[in-house]
Formats: sequence, structure tokens, C-alpha cells
Amino acid sequence: MTEPFVLTDRFGRVHDYIRISITDKCSLRCVYCMPEEGLEFFPDDKVLSKDEIIQLVKNFAALGIKKVRLTGGEPLMRHDILELVEGIASISGIEDIALTTNGLALARLSEKLWNAGLKRINISLDTFEADKYREITRGGNIKQVLKGLEKASQFPFKIKMNVVVIGGQNDNEIIDFLKYSIEHPVNVRFIEFMPIGHTNIERDNEMWKHKYKGVETVFDICETNGWDYKPIDFAGNGPSENYQISGAKGSFGLIHPVSCRFCESCNRLRVTADGYIKSCLYWDDEESIRPYLNDFEAFKAKILHSLDMKPENHEMALAENEKSQFQKPTWRHMSQIGG
Repeated sequence: MTEPFVLTDRFGRVHDYIRISITDKCSLRCVYCMPEEGLEFFPDDKVLSKDEIIQLVKNFAALGIKKVRLTGGEPLMRHDILELVEGIASISGIEDIALTTNGLALARLSEKLWNAGLKRINISLDTFEADKYREITRGGNIKQVLKGLEKASQFPFKIKMNVVVIGGQNDNEIIDFLKYSIEHPVNVRFIEFMPIGHTNIERDNEMWKHKYKGVETVFDICETNGWDYKPIDFAGNGPSENYQISGAKGSFGLIHPVSCRFCESCNRLRVTADGYIKSCLYWDDEESIRPYLNDFEAFKAKILHSLDMKPENHEMALAENEKSQFQKPTWRHMSQIGG
């Protein structure tokens, strides 16, 4: 019997998880995802088609990938999102399909997404305050997101809430999100603000340093409020360290890409909306795999080469300490990678 293929990098990390950005378009302009001046989106013919994405996932399934996350931009802006989810769900070897969304379209699409085969949803929500949400997203309507969250909660999705912690902007709401995890069966994930895709390096680096706040402050808030918590195993594909407050319906997770407890167990590869493979979120290394989708051996060679180039660490913390970098940071903004 033939042994199943296993994608392993030179540091022994097994990769069974692919994140695919299916569009760079988004209905919001979040401060950590896009520059204030906005971005010029890819023309439609530059973005992978539904059939190309399904073929891509078939190829990855043959290489041992079991878990797929669809990201953006905002993936629910694609008109063919339901057919795409259904097509991926039918691929042999794919055990889990997840999606990251800003939640604006969930009230309309939750039931259809569940019926198509989606199992997990991550909703980006950095504040519960309407004015602050409008500020962070540059125009978003929080009522629409909360309606979407309520609708999605009516189905058996595993739901996570992504909260990017921004110093001086929403860090005072960490306590509110922890209370939400106590009262609702949701995994609230506190994510460090990352220096990705700076347009004006000097300006944006100063902004990032001013707004960066380590997520370990969550523990201090728990202790101040007398909340006992313990580490838990949490089924899923993400890099978070997960905990649960005693008696809580949900849980919380910490994702610290800057303070560097992020890379050592990284099992992810990323494909951009225009068909480039990225083995590391932070660095510029990427290769086009779109021309090889129908040539499996050539496709496999490209993936193995990309995996061989994957660094042990993205060195964001080293950059923060003004130490040398050995590679060039990515030119892409977060909305063009998919996080």
C-alpha cells in the first residue's frame, strides 16, 4: 500500500493546511489591512477562477493537505463562493473547510454556506462600539456584522472571533471580549498588530510601534478580575494558544506573531488571489503556481521548492529590536495575502 504524501519542511514541520486568498477585494478598509489611501484591486482576469481554485485544492490534497481556509480580501464578495465551497467539499482527502470574513454578508449567506459544506467561520471584529468600528474599518456598520454573527450562530459552525489588539484604540475592550467568551460558545482570538505591507515605511513603522501591544496583557486582565483560566486543546487549524475561563461557554486564544511564539509549529502555506505560493506570511519570497495547475509534477516541484525556502522564523521580533534581517519583507498588504 502506498504511503500518503506528507509535506515536510527542512525544520520537520508537517504542512497539512492551506490558506487561499480568493479575492483581494474587500468591502472595508481596516487600518491594519489596507493603507488609508486604499489599494488598486487586481483585474478579474488576474484572480484565480473557481475552476482553478478547485484544481489547486485537488493538487494540494494529493500532497497531503487536509484543511482549507478561504480568505481575502473579503471572500464573501465572490459571486461564486457557494459553488467554490461545494466544489472543495467534494474533494477526496479534504477534511475541513473554513472561511475568514468581516461578517457583513453572513446574515444573507450563513445557511447557504453551511449547506454547501463550510464547517468553520472566523469573523473579524475588533470592537463592540459602533463609532470605533467605523473608525477602525473606515466606514463599516457594526450592526450588520452583529446580525451576521447572530445568524451564523444558528447553525453548527465552529465560530472564532478575530480581534486585532491596537494600543490606544481597542485594547481597553479586551475585558469585554473576555466577557463575551464567558457568555457565548465562541473562541475569541486576540491577535497582535503586525507590520505587514507598509506603503510609507518610516511613517507606517512609527504608527505600528505606537499602536503595537503584546497580547499577554490578556492574562493580567483575567487576574485583575479574579477569573481563573486554564490552557485547553482546541480543535482547529490556527496558531493560537487557547485558554478557557472557569465556567465559560467559550474560550479565548492568543496569537503573537511579533513576540514570536507563532512560527515554531507553523503548518501553513498560503496562496495569494493572483496565484502565488507563499510559505511565510512576512517575507517577500513567493512563486507563481498558476501556470502549473494542470501539470501535477511541475506543481509538486514548485511547492516543494517553496517549502524548502521556508524560514524557521519570520524575525518580526528581531526587526522590532532593530537587528538585521536577511530577507526582504513582503510588498503585499494583508488584504492581498489573506492573513
